[in-house]
Amino acid sequence: MSVLVNKGTKVLVQGMGKTGRFHTDTALAYGTQMVGAVHPSRAGTTEVFEGETDHSGVQGRGDTYHAELPIFRSVAEAVAETGATASVVFVPPPFAADAIMEAAAAGVEL
Repeated sequence: MSVLVNKGTKVLVQGMGKTGRFHTDTALAYGTQMVGAVHPSRAGTTEVFEGETDHSGVQGRGDTYHAELPIFRSVAEAVAETGATASVVFVPPPFAADAIMEAAAAGVEL
């Protein structure tokens, strides 16, 4: 079995609601390279994340992160702008299959 995700993986979030925001914030705290999000009704805006990192394992160490993620109308637009190579999906269940197929059609391999 090979490792599919590494430090160079650029992750796109599909669905930036409450759940998507929570998991994006956590991923950023652990050092994941989150590059943008897809949320058609909020396209053209930016989502700001900041806090203390968790990857050191030491609370209060003082390491912090700050990220401003652009929000796009479609996965294809997001991939073209960010070079995303992976996607995580946080959309309501009835829309999940379409979100996965949209990512595949846009060339997202993971």
